Amino acid sequence: MKHASVLCLAAVAFMFAAVPALAQDPLKAAPQAFTERLNNDQVRVLEYSSKPGQKEAMHSHPAILLIVLQGGKLRSTSADGTVKEIDYKAGDVMWRDAVTHTGENIGTTEMKSLLIEVKHGKKK
Repeated sequence: MKHASVLCLAAVAFMFAAVPALAQDPLKAAPQAFTERLNNDQVRVLEYSSKPGQKEAMHSHPAILLIVLQGGKLRSTSADGTVKEIDYKAGDVMWRDAVTHTGENIGTTEMKSLLIEVKHGKKK
């Protein structure tokens, strides 16, 4: 019986550890919110647009440069369950570390931003 409990706990731990690995690219997980504007050897630029009440499925971003075009309030829930409510202002420019999360526009305005992923490939 003790052996079965240990196996069950290990299986549950493995399932939670695998959540970030299963998270999708935002273009696949939330195509209503993300549009690819540029993708080359150096960068990928995504445009983000979210109406009040809109939610995105769990997805992942590498570290990005975030440029807020139209502000609003976002609830971000990370893969480990941590919840953050963030007020973005138009004109904000910030670096954001890699994250796996869901997003929900909990404000009263449509939010718009650009997400710039810098690729660290070899220079030609």
